Amino acid sequence: MINHFILSLISAFISTIGFSIVFHIQKKHLLICGIVGAAGWAVYLIGEEVHLSPVISTFLASLLVTQISYFLARTRKTPVTVFLIAGIIPLVPGLGLYRTMYSLLTSDYSKAIEYAILTFELAGVIAGAIVIISLLPLIWRPKKSR
Repeated sequence: MINHFILSLISAFISTIGFSIVFHIQKKHLLICGIVGAAGWAVYLIGEEVHLSPVISTFLASLLVTQISYFLARTRKTPVTVFLIAGIIPLVPGLGLYRTMYSLLTSDYSKAIEYAILTFELAGVIAGAIVIISLLPLIWRPKKSR
């Protein structure tokens, strides 16, 4: 079990770096992007290990990736999208999209709907987590007096 966990984290780390290279992220940020992606994937795997649903696990992982990305953007004086887009890559529900399309091609429409709903839920919680973390500073900011 622990070997699977470590192998998954290494895979997430490498795939995040690969996507970062495709997105033309500066070399000085590549390792950090890989760590952000691996950290998000670790939270997802831990969520699954404690029997949380994939939607909740993805939501928690997305919250972490977004929060880390905002922190790194401030400390490294870099746009948040550098870390956020790269770090979210392991959580993107690509397998769900593939299964949906495969089920449609094989005329298994009930499975296609099931996979499509799960895929949209996962995409929705990723977007929701990004919005929540993005709005927290605006909510907690002290109000200016006129």
